[in-house]
Amino acid sequence: MNIIRKIIANTIDPEETRVAIVEEGRLAEMFVERMWERQRTGEIYKARVDSVLPGMHSAFLNLGDGRNAFLYLADARGITVKPNGELLVQVVKSARKGKGARVTPRISLPGRYLVLVPGGHEVGVSRRIFDEDERKRLRRVARALRPEGVGIIVRTVAEGMDDEALRRDLEELLVFWQEIEHNAKKQSAPCLLYRDLGLLGRVLRDELTEEVSEIVVDCEEEAERVGSYVARFSGETVPEVNVYRGATPIFEFFGIERELEAALDRKIWLPSGAYLIAEQTEALTVIDVNTGKFTGKTDLRSTVLETNLEAAEEIARLLRLRAVGGIVVIDFIDMDHEEDRQTLLNRLHGVFQHDRYRAKVFGVTQLGLVEITRKRARPDLRSTFTRGCPFCGGSGWVLKEDSVAMSLKRFLRKVICSSRSEAMLVELHPVVARYVAETYLASWEEEFERRFFLVEAPDAAWEKYRMEAQGSLEQVEHKLSLLEGREVPPIVHRTTSA
Repeated sequence: MNIIRKIIANTIDPEETRVAIVEEGRLAEMFVERMWERQRTGEIYKARVDSVLPGMHSAFLNLGDGRNAFLYLADARGITVKPNGELLVQVVKSARKGKGARVTPRISLPGRYLVLVPGGHEVGVSRRIFDEDERKRLRRVARALRPEGVGIIVRTVAEGMDDEALRRDLEELLVFWQEIEHNAKKQSAPCLLYRDLGLLGRVLRDELTEEVSEIVVDCEEEAERVGSYVARFSGETVPEVNVYRGATPIFEFFGIERELEAALDRKIWLPSGAYLIAEQTEALTVIDVNTGKFTGKTDLRSTVLETNLEAAEEIARLLRLRAVGGIVVIDFIDMDHEEDRQTLLNRLHGVFQHDRYRAKVFGVTQLGLVEITRKRARPDLRSTFTRGCPFCGGSGWVLKEDSVAMSLKRFLRKVICSSRSEAMLVELHPVVARYVAETYLASWEEEFERRFFLVEAPDAAWEKYRMEAQGSLEQVEHKLSLLEGREVPPIVHRTTSA
C-alpha cells in the first residue's frame, strides 16, 4: 500500500527554513536550517593540513572558517598527508556540540538519480531497491554509462527511470566535477569549492518520490523554483505545487507546530493509552515502553504484545522525526513467550526496512532489551531546537533563543495580517527580549514596516510572550509612558528609528 506524503515548506523567513514531510496526515520528518548554521555536509574544500597526530591516526585540517576539521588517516589511504600540505576534502559530518566537522578525501556528488564518485571504479545500486530484475537493469545501464576514472551509485529514486534520464543526470554531475577540479587548480587553500543545494532543494532531491502528492510552499519565488524542479524530475505522477497565502503561519495552519512541540516531549502517548519515555544522551537514546492507561481486551499476554507492537511503530516514526542516530536501547514490556518476542522483532525489522538512514535491529539481549543502531546523518531535532536550561545548570532543556524569536516573529506576522496596527508592545523574558532586540528588532521593523517595543518581564516564562498593546504609534507610546512611570519602571527595548 502506497503512503500518501506531502512536503510542506516554511521558507518565507530568511533567518530560518523549515521543511516538513507529512505521511498519512502525521508529521514524519522535520528538516531545519538557519542562515548562520547552514548544513555543511556535502561541501567540498581545498584544505590545508594544520597538524598530523600519528598516535590518534588522524589529522586536523584548516577549511578557512576558523574551526579545524577532523580527518581519519584511514580514509586517506594512498594519499600523502603532511603538515602544510593541501588536500581536496568533503564534509561527511557537520560540526556539532563543540566538535569540528569530519572530512574525507573520498568525494561524492549526489544528483537526482545518481551519485558520482570521482576516482572510483565501481557501480553500486541502492539497497532500498528490492526488485532484483530492476537492480540488474540499473546496474547494467550504469556500467554502460560510467566513464573511466569515476564510480557511480544508483539512487533509490532511479527505480523505473529510463536510460536517457540517467544519462542526463550523469552529464550534469560530470560538468559539476570538472568545475570543481578547475577551481581547485586556480584557488589557494583553504577555500570552499562546492556547496550543496539549499535545504528545500536537498529535501526534494532526496525525498521527491511517486508517493508525494503535494508540495506546499509559503513563498511565491520558492514555489516557482520548486515547480521547475518538479516538472523536470517527476515521473508519471506529478505532485501539485501550491502556494500558501493565509494569514496564519503555514506550520500552524497544517498542525505541524503542535506535532513538533509533542515530538520534543520526554513522554509520548500512544493512541491506545500506552506511552513511551524517551531519554536522549550524546552516546545513546533509551526508550521505555509502558502500558499506561491501556488495559487490553482479552488477557495479559495479548495486552503486552499489542502494546509492544504499537510502540514499535511509534518508535520507528520517532527516530525518523527526531533524526536520532547512534545506539538506541528499547525496554519493551517483558514477554514470556519466544513466539511473541519473534513477532516483535519481525515488526521492528519491517518498520525500519525503508529507513533511508540504515537502522539495524540486533535482537533481544539477556536483560530483555532490544538494541538498534541508526546512522547519524544530520543534527537531531532536540539539539536543533533546544539548549541546556540556564535555570537548572543544564540538567533540563528549554527552547533556544532563536526558536523563541522565530515563534514570536510568526505570531507578529499573524497579528499584522489581521489588523492595521502600526506599533506593538510585547512582553518577554529579559534574556529573550535582549537577544531579540540585539539580533532581530531592526530588521523586523524594516520587513514589516511596523514599530515594535519589547518589555522585559522578569516573571515571564522563558518560552512565552504576551502582546501588551497594539494600535497607532501614539497609542502604544502612551501605554509605554504609563509603564515607564511606575515606581520600578521596566526595561524597554526599542530601535532608534523615527
